[in-house]
Parts: sequence; structure tokens; C-alpha cells
Amino acid sequence: MEELLRYHSIVDWIAFDRVATEDMEIGGQAVRAGEGLFVLGAPANRDHRVFERPDELDVRRGTRNHVAFGYGVHQCLGQNLARAELEIAYRTLFERIPGLRVVGDDDALPFKYGGVIFGLHALPVAW
Repeated sequence: MEELLRYHSIVDWIAFDRVATEDMEIGGQAVRAGEGLFVLGAPANRDHRVFERPDELDVRRGTRNHVAFGYGVHQCLGQNLARAELEIAYRTLFERIPGLRVVGDDDALPFKYGGVIFGLHALPVAW
């Protein structure tokens, strides 16, 4: 579940928008006092310094150091409920329909990336 959350974070903007209170440099980029900053979670979850082969989905990875639910004091209060819901829903789905499989090419799945929330437009399945 954690790898799915890391790889397919449903939200890119993770509510870390801030305004610089003084001139600074972040990652080689000058930021002036008064300028706004937006922190994006999806690229953070693909950081090669944190995750080996970050652009590969590896359900055996087992890492929980992603930022799908934010970080530090800015973490989602409902993250434990969301994890439980996902685990229960997927387990129940695959127990009740054990032959469930995606139909077609995974690379052709219609993802929506045009807004604040990401996901699939459709997921064709058969069993």
C-alpha cells in the first residue's frame, strides 16, 4: 500500500505553500523575501536520493518515508484512516474476485493529471 501511495500520490501540491521572509537560495535558485514557494509532493516521492529506482513501481519496496500525506506537523490527520480503508478495500476486492485483472496495456491507462487531484479516468478490468 505504501508503495502505491508513493508512486501514485493523488495530490501533488501538499499544502506547504509559504512566503519567504528573507532572501535565500534553495537548490541553486534565488528566492527573494516576499516571494511565494509551492512545494510539490509528487516529485519529492520520486527523489533518487531517497528512493532507489524512484520511477519504478515496486510493491515490495515497503518504504513509508514518502510524502503522500504530507510531512511533519503538516501531515494529513486522516492518513491512518485512509491507509486502513485502502488496505481493507483492496484485500476484500481481491479475496472476493481473485481473478481480477487489468485489461489492456498498463501504459495506456487514462490518467488525469490536469488538476489538484490525480487518478484514473477509467480502469478496465475483467475476471
